[in-house]
Amino acid sequence: MKKYLHALAFSLALISTSAWAQDQTIEIKEYKYVPEKVTIAAGTKITWINRDEVPHTVDMDDGKKGIKSSALDTDETFSYTFTTPGTYPYTCRLHSKMMGTIVVTDAK
Repeated sequence: MKKYLHALAFSLALISTSAWAQDQTIEIKEYKYVPEKVTIAAGTKITWINRDEVPHTVDMDDGKKGIKSSALDTDETFSYTFTTPGTYPYTCRLHSKMMGTIVVTDAK
């Protein structure tokens, strides 16, 4: 029984480690999203962090209510977990030339 519990604990640790490994960060710097295009599996959390000295936003249409961050000041973050496969273009509503894309694939 003790061996079984150790194996179960180890398996759960691996599962939670792989979930953390999926999370990704996109930096906002020099009026660009870096990287500009990201491909992820469904269930992945993306965090945007503003490295510029001016505010920026993350705005996209998710096919439902839309995703809109508040204006992010320097070093502030915005996170969103993508659960549905698809292509999600996004922009900064304060600087319309700033664009990025998230491509979400089926989780495996």
